[in-house]
Amino acid sequence: MLSHEENKTVNSVSSDSYAWKSQRAWVEINLAALSKNIAQICKLLGAKTQFMAVVKADAYGHGAVSVAQTALKAGASWLGVATVPEGIELRKAGIKAPILVLGATYTPEQIEAIARWKLEATICDCKQALIFSDILETINFDSPLRVHLKLDTGMSRLGTLWQDCSEFVQLVASLPHLSIQSVYSHLATADSPDRTVMDLQHQRFESAIALLKDMGIEVPCLHLANSAGTLSDNSLHYDMVRVGLAIYGFYPSPHLRSTVELQPVLEVKARVTHVKTIEKGAGVSYGHTFVAAKQMRLAVVGIGYADGIPRNLSNKMQVLIRGVKISQIGTITMDQIMLDVSSIPDVGEGEIVTILGCEGAEQITAEDWSTQLNTISWEILCSFKHRLPRVNVN
Repeated sequence: MLSHEENKTVNSVSSDSYAWKSQRAWVEINLAALSKNIAQICKLLGAKTQFMAVVKADAYGHGAVSVAQTALKAGASWLGVATVPEGIELRKAGIKAPILVLGATYTPEQIEAIARWKLEATICDCKQALIFSDILETINFDSPLRVHLKLDTGMSRLGTLWQDCSEFVQLVASLPHLSIQSVYSHLATADSPDRTVMDLQHQRFESAIALLKDMGIEVPCLHLANSAGTLSDNSLHYDMVRVGLAIYGFYPSPHLRSTVELQPVLEVKARVTHVKTIEKGAGVSYGHTFVAAKQMRLAVVGIGYADGIPRNLSNKMQVLIRGVKISQIGTITMDQIMLDVSSIPDVGEGEIVTILGCEGAEQITAEDWSTQLNTISWEILCSFKHRLPRVNVN
């Protein structure tokens, strides 16, 4: 994405530090692609369904502040984070949109910070609700704290069992310092082509809602769908959807690719730092897991597992140079990888290598790595460390 032209803005690289041209490696964030992805997903939603952009874990490694700002301009009206500090970071950046803390919080310090920074809390059970109420009483919080009640419909993680929702909601509603803003749950298998568990969770959520209605309890907002649920079935959309992975340009499952057109937002680049010729029989890197079968041209690139390249990709991964796929050889080290550049003998120091991204007709994505490693693209995206500056393009 990033050309040699000066038409880019740099995030996380201050004017008095290295400019992007001096960096050994960096992550490029295409904010235009982010906006397009959100716009495409919004087309799937009804007019009354709100869009929460999930920007936890530093927006899946993309940079929480710039992603949140872009998402809100592109159609999101809510933001979702996992922790209180993540929410505070957004508030300090001047973001005023509703921010839901999706994780469980219970300490006085967390509760006071949620109130002070006007965040919105997830309440998982009656015990937590009482703790919140007691703490808010002691700090003389001047208005009820906006809270969201989590039901466990089959994830077996956070939340009160759906069968117990009426007692749970009644208790929270009776507490003067808490104001119920939504009831929600989370889908465990929405990315699977087999809908059995997802449909069961949907039925349980519907049953819980029916229980509340029978008791005359009106909930302002209901939400259930994550990225996979949002893409797979509009009956899961309710009053809001919570979309994470999809806004970053990835599909939760291959069978959802036909639903909407998405473009990866993140690319990883690095520079060649040294080039040399090695002879037949030369071992490369720790353990000599690669031994040259003939004379080869080798390039060292300034990025390694301390930056987020999985070491288990050693001798398996490819990169792009000038639109050509090049094999990585030898064990991936903390700060460097080695490439077989025999097919491009004039590669020199300073040349840009695309670790993840697109060059011409060729592309290497986080999904390629996750398939090789038998993991998920979420993990790959979140793995890139902060010594790699995030450079916002477009």
